[in-house]
Amino acid sequence: MSSCFRSEEMCLVQLFFQTESAHDCINELGHLGLVQFKDLNPGKTSYQRRFVNEVKKCEDMERIIRFLRKEMKKTNIFVAEALQSDRVPGPRDIVELETIFTKLEKELKEINSNHEVLRNNVMDLMEMNYLLHMTEEFFDEAQSRLSCSDLPLEDSITTYPRVTSRCTRSCSTSGPLNLRFVAGVIRQERIPAFEKVLWRVFHGNFVLRHAEIQPPGESPMIEDLVKKDVFIVFVQGDQAKGKIKKICDGFHASMYPCPNTANARKDMRNNVNTRIEDLQMVLKRTEEYKESLLTAVAAHLEEWRTKVKKMKAIYYTLNLCNTDITQRLIVAEIWCAVSDLNKVQAALIEASKQSGSSLHPVLNRIHTQQTPPTFNRVNTFTAGFQSIINAYGVGDYQEINPAPYTIVTFPFLFAVMFGDCGHGLLMAVLAMWIIFQEEKFKELNNELISVLVNGRYIVLLMGIFSIYTGLIYNDCFSKSLNIFGSAWRVNAMFEPSGPWTNETLLHCEHLQLDPQVPGVYSGTPYPFGIDPIWSIATNKLSFLNSYKMKMSVILGVVHMLFGVTLSLLNYIHFRNAKSILLQFVPELVFLLSLFGYLVVLIFFKWCVVFQPDTAPSILILFINMMLFAYDGPGSPMLFHCQKAVQIFLVVLAFLMVPWLLLVKPLVIYREQKTAKQQVSMGDVLVYQAIHTIEFCLGCISNTASYLRLWALSLAHAELSEVLWNMVLRSALTITSELGPVLVVVLFAGFSILTVVILLIMEGLSAFLHALRLHWVEFQNKFYKGSGYEFSPLSFTNLRSED
Repeated sequence: MSSCFRSEEMCLVQLFFQTESAHDCINELGHLGLVQFKDLNPGKTSYQRRFVNEVKKCEDMERIIRFLRKEMKKTNIFVAEALQSDRVPGPRDIVELETIFTKLEKELKEINSNHEVLRNNVMDLMEMNYLLHMTEEFFDEAQSRLSCSDLPLEDSITTYPRVTSRCTRSCSTSGPLNLRFVAGVIRQERIPAFEKVLWRVFHGNFVLRHAEIQPPGESPMIEDLVKKDVFIVFVQGDQAKGKIKKICDGFHASMYPCPNTANARKDMRNNVNTRIEDLQMVLKRTEEYKESLLTAVAAHLEEWRTKVKKMKAIYYTLNLCNTDITQRLIVAEIWCAVSDLNKVQAALIEASKQSGSSLHPVLNRIHTQQTPPTFNRVNTFTAGFQSIINAYGVGDYQEINPAPYTIVTFPFLFAVMFGDCGHGLLMAVLAMWIIFQEEKFKELNNELISVLVNGRYIVLLMGIFSIYTGLIYNDCFSKSLNIFGSAWRVNAMFEPSGPWTNETLLHCEHLQLDPQVPGVYSGTPYPFGIDPIWSIATNKLSFLNSYKMKMSVILGVVHMLFGVTLSLLNYIHFRNAKSILLQFVPELVFLLSLFGYLVVLIFFKWCVVFQPDTAPSILILFINMMLFAYDGPGSPMLFHCQKAVQIFLVVLAFLMVPWLLLVKPLVIYREQKTAKQQVSMGDVLVYQAIHTIEFCLGCISNTASYLRLWALSLAHAELSEVLWNMVLRSALTITSELGPVLVVVLFAGFSILTVVILLIMEGLSAFLHALRLHWVEFQNKFYKGSGYEFSPLSFTNLRSED
């Protein structure tokens, strides 16, 4: 069988190459991406490996690279893409890059440290400058309003914008007062608590003035500033001043020196402004130097990053290998596909020539009892479907791969639930847009967009299949398309050929077309899909209910039967004749005897003409068949000898249960006894009993599970019809002057609701249900999914990794 339907045949190869050509050989294999190295030192920890120091150095350099990328992101510096290079990074490259990175890290950290110190100094000076400004305003106001001998009264203080005052009368207003003040800066949210503590300590004998700091709009650090207030507290006596300083320390308030005289405050403010200008100039030069340094680094950062990742991968791979006694020969074991063995050998020979090695690498294919990894080749188109299968579990080695079949069955089952050619067209157009703009979408680095890009071909096929099933359902945005002309004619129901008259139309709310009347039904069904006459029929829902329910049962049984058939291919490939006779045959007979017969009944009823009042119910027939109830009035027959056929099929299905349950364990027990091997009969019986119960009950539950195709299809159609009737149809019936405007508005609402509810929500629901039908109802018939994935050494995706 072609490798696309089954995992690749793998082989274990022992590889010998010289130490001096190790980097070149592994580098060549990494670019080839077709081999997986086996760990020859499983008992050793990562710290006991030979090249542990080199791996640590690479990890340190990766850490520095992440630090550099973070700094570049802060300063909005573009990182150039790395040029592809096949040059082998050697041990000397580690030393050179380590020196470069260590120097860069040290220099950038020193720049950041100096920048932080300068920034803090500038912020402190700006706070001091604003404090001096507010203090000067306070003293000017106090000098103009208060006498020299009295403290300010409550009603003598004028409140200004963003300025809050708190003052009380001293216990004495006669004689000179020994006033002291403390000025500083405190966080704005701490002001109420700060004021309350001052009140309790000084019993109201203080004056507090504070105002919010308003930095200048052109300040480069305005985003980093925390909301703070400057404050000034007046108290009487030096001892009280000391208490205030302790309170300020408790609230983490910054205190600044403030001269007592106006001239001294003016000189100090001029000095502070000069220092601010000088420090801002130094800050600007520091940022310019940092930007120029990072710009120079950005031109080579991705190239260095690729080198470091290559070196780390090479040393990690070398840690999986062994060396001989002379330390000149490296021994490795690799898994690779048999079809790729010649490519691997040619790549190793080319690598040894490039390194100047005197001996070519030697490859010996060895036999092993170990289970090889599972390798399924994929391309851009099949990768998304293979990821769906691998999400359930990686297949066993050489097991049938469901992915090629899923390419057809998954979008088809999705479309059965999502059948609307209008919605399918929108989905297909979206997928085509993503396909053509793939590179631009990948640059966005968004997780949701990344999922859409990776599954773009899945979305495309889901859209195309939805167009197909939408045409089968004759459903386009809940409206039918009369492409070929209906097979039914209403005119033939009127006199003289039919019983209808004009009075019939006036007095009857519901009329029924009679196919027995000549000319009403042409006798030729609608060429493709459902006849559009059903879109105006009052029994449309009943008809679609019956049709879609029966269709879901047919598709479910066929899908499960296909899964059981694929298990036969597995048994044939692994030469397991015992499982064919003792497992596949009874499973197939059980499934066909009951549910295969149910499908036959459905097709038989479709093909035979019955009178509406005498048509038997398939559900009742099947229940009576299982209960052997054939004598009641509600058990009509579809064909001659139906009773005998049904009894035979039920008995045959019941006989398959002990066949599945007992025969295989007895055969296994006999074989093990003949081979004189110990075997636990209890374990074998329990395992086989679990499998038998799971399959027999699973056939019933899985068939019922496929009815979700019917339920979601009806739900999608009804939601689409409700959305049309309640939004767009009402818009098209508006006759007022604002009609065109309302039509545009309601059409926009209709479009948004269609995308959100019908495309996104319903689409996601149908996707998940189709996923479940494949994982549970289909794959469990033949797919174990207990293998481990082939993980080759590959440098292809190094640039896309973080």
